[in-house]
Amino acid sequence: MDRREMMQSGVTLALATAGTSAMAQTGSAEHNHHHHHGGGASYWSLAGAAAGCTSAGQACLAHCVALLGQGDKDMAACAAKVSQMLATCEAMMKLAASDSKYVPKMAALTLAACKECGAECSMHAAKHQACKDCADACAVCGAECKKVSA
Repeated sequence: MDRREMMQSGVTLALATAGTSAMAQTGSAEHNHHHHHGGGASYWSLAGAAAGCTSAGQACLAHCVALLGQGDKDMAACAAKVSQMLATCEAMMKLAASDSKYVPKMAALTLAACKECGAECSMHAAKHQACKDCADACAVCGAECKKVSA
C-alpha cells in the first residue's frame, strides 16, 4: 500500500467513524428528521477535507519527528504548525460530520491554522513529499473552511 492509498483509507475510516458517531447520536440510521443548523450536505465536503488534512498532517508530523530525531532542527516549526492544524482539523471534521451549529466559528479557526501550516509545509515541499502532501491538503481544507467560516 503506497502513501496515497494509506491516506485515502484514513479519510474513509475517519468519515465512516464520524458518520457512525452521528448516527449513534440520533438513535438510528433510520432517523429521517433533518435538524440542520445551516450547513447540511455542504458540511460533508468540509468533513472530508478536514479528514484528508488530518491524514496528511499525521504523516507529515511523523516525518518531522523522524527528521527532528536525526537532528534536523529546521523541521521544528513545521512540526509545531502541523500539530496545531491537526487539533483544529480533527475538531472540524467531527463538528462538520455532526452538522454542528459551531461549524462556522470552528471553520474560521481551522482556516487560520491551515493557512499557517500550509505556508510552513510549502517551504519544505520540494524536499519532503510528506510536507507537500500536507500543504496540498491544507489548501483544500482551507478552501472548504472559507466557504462556511463566520
